[in-house]
Amino acid sequence: MTINRRLLLALAVASGLTAPSLAIAQDDTIRVGLLATFEGPFTVLGEDSLRGAMTALEEAGGMAAGKKVEFVRGSSDASPDSAVRAVRKLVEQDGVDIVIGPLSGDEGIAVKDYAKTKPNVTFINGSSAAQDTTLRDPADNFFRFSTDGAQWMAGLGTYAFNEKGYKTVATVAEDYSFPYTQVFGFMAEFCKAGGKVPSKSWVPIGNKDYSSVIAAIPDDVDAIYVALGGADGVNFLTQYQQAGGQAPLIGGSITVDQTVLSSQGKIREVVIGTPSAGPIADTNDTPEWKKFVEDYKKQPGAFPSPSLFAHAYYVATVATLKALDEVGGDTSDDGAKLRAALAKLSFDTPTGKVSLDENRNAIADIYLTEVSEGPDGNLYNKLVKVVPQVNQTLGIPVDEFMALGAVSRENPSCE
Repeated sequence: MTINRRLLLALAVASGLTAPSLAIAQDDTIRVGLLATFEGPFTVLGEDSLRGAMTALEEAGGMAAGKKVEFVRGSSDASPDSAVRAVRKLVEQDGVDIVIGPLSGDEGIAVKDYAKTKPNVTFINGSSAAQDTTLRDPADNFFRFSTDGAQWMAGLGTYAFNEKGYKTVATVAEDYSFPYTQVFGFMAEFCKAGGKVPSKSWVPIGNKDYSSVIAAIPDDVDAIYVALGGADGVNFLTQYQQAGGQAPLIGGSITVDQTVLSSQGKIREVVIGTPSAGPIADTNDTPEWKKFVEDYKKQPGAFPSPSLFAHAYYVATVATLKALDEVGGDTSDDGAKLRAALAKLSFDTPTGKVSLDENRNAIADIYLTEVSEGPDGNLYNKLVKVVPQVNQTLGIPVDEFMALGAVSRENPSCE
């Protein structure tokens, strides 16, 4: 999928990125790198992350500290190598000293490692949600205001066991760090409640044929937990429906995100009623969320409701602009004052208060949801419950949480 031409034009106009040279900046201009998946199976996610960032920038009048803000775009395909190549170009060729991004899990860990080699550059995570981007061996100049994938699962495992009555669940997820984190977050509660997970299936990003995966799911499970995003999520849900799948689903955050729910086809037959959890709920009725939706929908190609990727990049951009305002747009000290301002930020977002812990990872509200059909015929995540101010250790004491070990294919288990 190629990026919407109007969206690219909007980015160019708002950012001042006109040909032939993107590298020239004026003293009254702050240039910010924007890294997202504008290619590969997660392209649709990257496109919506751009809408979120543009929404925040336009709300601020394209300015911070009285200076014009330009976005310089970096494109990846969700692989760590592509993310590092893109961010290296932004920093070492385009000369930016602030980067917002990346989008996907393994990308975040790779960019975090790159950040350690560039201590004078400030990195604000986009939507990358692998746990160890910030939990283990963090980088002092890497900030995440969007919480991680385990935090996004707060409340879901308990809800699936107690309210839905699911006692045994199979999992199907992509084979990289973010889905490991999501499965970890779900199972942490589900197993504690007494649930069992007899089967886990891990598939590569970009997988197109799910017939063998579907055939391998045990017949006697109560539900299937699915953590697949973008085209992967659409392909699985479509093929599961075509195969006559009968087991109800539990959604990872990106599986029932608007980037999937807004796709064409018959997936609604299998996803309506699917419980999930994440950083947003489409039917949130607070004035702050409604205003964000209204502003977001002014962007070309917008979904009926913002995706979690739009939300994450929006919050990251707001944080960046707030910190720049606080330091008067001055990064002449190699960004030291800017990073100090970011570390102390606590502010209200369309989804509630966000602040950072000692590892510069967000503490924020999480939303328990179920997929439903709206009066306009579109699919939405209906708000069931708000889990307030979830921290990265899910309320478990730090030492006890760290003893659980790093997320992986095998960790956790219900044994």
